Amino acid sequence: MPQATPAESHDSAAVISFPAVLRKKVTGAFDGGRLTSDGGVVLLAQAEREMGICKRLAACIADPRDPARVIHRVDDILRARVLAIACGYEDADDLDALRDDPGFRLALGKSPEAGVGLASQPTMSRWENAPTTRELARMMIAMVGIYCASYSKPPKAVTLDIDDTCDVVHGYQQLSFWNGHHGERCFLPIHVYDTATGRPVAMLLRTGKTPSGAEAAGHIRRLVRHIRQHWPATHITVRGDGHYGRPEVMAFCEAHGIDYVFGLPTNAALRANPDIVAAADACAVQRAEENRVVLRSYAEIRYGAKSWKCQRRVVARIEASTLGMDIRYVVTSLAEGSAEHIYDSLYCARGQAENLIKRHKSQLSSDRTSCRSANANQMRLILHTAAYWLMWRIQQAIPKTSALAAAEFATLRLRLLKVAARVIETATRIRIAFASACPEASTFRAIAAAFRPAPT
Repeated sequence: MPQATPAESHDSAAVISFPAVLRKKVTGAFDGGRLTSDGGVVLLAQAEREMGICKRLAACIADPRDPARVIHRVDDILRARVLAIACGYEDADDLDALRDDPGFRLALGKSPEAGVGLASQPTMSRWENAPTTRELARMMIAMVGIYCASYSKPPKAVTLDIDDTCDVVHGYQQLSFWNGHHGERCFLPIHVYDTATGRPVAMLLRTGKTPSGAEAAGHIRRLVRHIRQHWPATHITVRGDGHYGRPEVMAFCEAHGIDYVFGLPTNAALRANPDIVAAADACAVQRAEENRVVLRSYAEIRYGAKSWKCQRRVVARIEASTLGMDIRYVVTSLAEGSAEHIYDSLYCARGQAENLIKRHKSQLSSDRTSCRSANANQMRLILHTAAYWLMWRIQQAIPKTSALAAAEFATLRLRLLKVAARVIETATRIRIAFASACPEASTFRAIAAAFRPAPT
């Protein structure tokens, strides 16, 4: 059996002193040899190989380098960057320290110690800034293809949630804009999710102002066109808040057989509608008679704003409480289902998309869009979305009986990726020795087994 790599003995290694234990002096130094604190990166590498994300993205970028002099292929450069993001190293600077990490070297198919390590930070940064606008568009189309390929067969129906989020800028970058609602100079990137399954669909960097109806309709039109190339028969429902309940968006959806559920901002005409006024008065009276703190009821009408070319179904959620009356509106193309079902079961479910956006930003640091160039920041958004896909795939491979099956990405990173390991290389094999006391050893084994190729 191969022996563990001995600790390196460097006289120059700075010794760290700790309190004595059982009258024995305790010291430490960073001289342990071929150790990695990210042993779970090999699971991420298996997920990436299965999905082929980085190979697809690299195929969208032209490589003008002389093939005879290339040391790091584009897909390997992207792969190292995406794996590092998933492991919590969101800055390209971290790759200078990780380029000789044995776990990351193995994840990229390299020897743990011999040969050239990972690409350096300058190389990473050059390739973040390399793609043209046309190449970025191809990469975004490839990401939609990855979403569709994540299903084993085309689903009968999907519901896509579209929303934008405030991404505060760190300077006067391209596309940055002052937003009075958020009180910040920011981007407002658009995120689209298949919320029921947690799958990311598309992420688009854009200026820091609310999208107009024509802009929102254009984004949805392009997204639907690319999805239809993979799923011509799948029924699509689009869901969003009042930003997307615009006449241009609704007209496009109706013309192409797409259902929608959008928030609808209130106005004087809705507040004065006799059906809604009667339902609100009845709700307030019933709440008072029953002495309740809060009472909720629903109403629906046919309504057409001046900018609309037809009347549409509008659902009102009416809530009477000791604090007063609160009425929210939703416009939908769906003819079936009660008003309560449309609002509570369908529209309110889009709240989960906001949680997914927070996960994308806070747990994968996708708001680190600090480049001067808008193209470079869009490239970063694509790379962070690729890291999201890898974490999602790890989550799907966890046994449903495990406590981690519904865990957040930050928890998965802490429990499954940040695992200490010693890498042992001999003439005929490479062995990864994980900590014997790893609390998630059984889950780790199950994930690795799920990614193991079927025997041929």
